[in-house]
Amino acid sequence: MATYVITGANRGIGLELSRQAKQAGHEVIALCRKPSPELEALGVRIETGIDVGEDAVVEELRNRLGETEVDVLINNAGILERTGLDEVDYESLRRQFEVNAAGPVRVVEGLRPSLKKGGKVALVTSRMGSIADNSSGGHYGYRMSKAALNAAGKSLAHDLAGDEVSVLIVHPGWVKTDMTGNNGMIEASDAASGIHARIDELGPESTGRFMHQNGEELPW
Repeated sequence: MATYVITGANRGIGLELSRQAKQAGHEVIALCRKPSPELEALGVRIETGIDVGEDAVVEELRNRLGETEVDVLINNAGILERTGLDEVDYESLRRQFEVNAAGPVRVVEGLRPSLKKGGKVALVTSRMGSIADNSSGGHYGYRMSKAALNAAGKSLAHDLAGDEVSVLIVHPGWVKTDMTGNNGMIEASDAASGIHARIDELGPESTGRFMHQNGEELPW
């Protein structure tokens, strides 16, 4: 049995990641700002009031988890706000950067003392953060923040190698969730299953790769 810590666990992909980890027999620590009835029904440990967009979360996580040893950390929490060039909302850009890009770095900083040797960190990103794959423009805040997250993931792979911790940068697919207005091509359960499969495969030889949950390597 491994110990999983999952952010943004109260709904969507995070909820399914938590459900599947629990079903596989692992201990799950679900982090979220507010719980949901669906999360509470899983019977996992829930830590509420966790806002990855705030600097205070670094110390908060250290206080909450204490001596807990973490095998797998999944940084899933994120927001999507549509911002086009015709009317750029700079506050939205900053908000998405704080949650999507800086948030996972805060969580890793806070939980680094808890990560076991041989542990794994997964960053749930998006192929919309790929510069090479951008064929439609728009979505400035989301694209920029996910590109920044991808860059952070590559640096984390280098910086955590000495701790014997591997890092996965993973795109979940176009998933039917509240974030996407329930538009998409796959269900959250299928995305979560693919992410878990990629985490299971992750090791020092593959750390820092940008992957689709289906196993395809994605361009930067």
